[in-house]
Amino acid sequence: MAASVRQNTAVPAKRLFVPFLLSLVLLASCSGQPAYSSAPVAGSEVIIDAASLIPDTPRFFTYRYQGKSVNFFVVRYGERVLSFLDACVTCYRSKQGYRFTEGSFVCRDCGKAYVLPEMETGFGGCFPIKVRGTLKDGRYRIPLASLEKASSVF
Repeated sequence: MAASVRQNTAVPAKRLFVPFLLSLVLLASCSGQPAYSSAPVAGSEVIIDAASLIPDTPRFFTYRYQGKSVNFFVVRYGERVLSFLDACVTCYRSKQGYRFTEGSFVCRDCGKAYVLPEMETGFGGCFPIKVRGTLKDGRYRIPLASLEKASSVF
């Protein structure tokens, strides 16, 4: 009588763990909100030295409010300073925001790209949501109340 040989058909745990871990890393890197440096808060405002801004190049910040990261960016455009949420009314649910590439702001979710002059006058769709701010004595000021109100899109 031949002895029955039992074959081990179980997949070694190492062979399953590595692809699983790699999948988690890839998913984590492709999802979620970008992280930026903390917004410079003084009293009830974000205050940014306008001279520190590179012309036509955004500077991204995060303001933490009630457990949410309210991301926004500020850009010097000519003699003015403009500010926008790192979100739009169309794609905000993805929490991906924008990236700045070769002079264009590109939505990380849908891929639409805008140059700064378009963003200044654009409204709705995938345009970044404008944030009210004022430039006075070389300082750009954004009321925290404006960012707190906008936290609903983050």
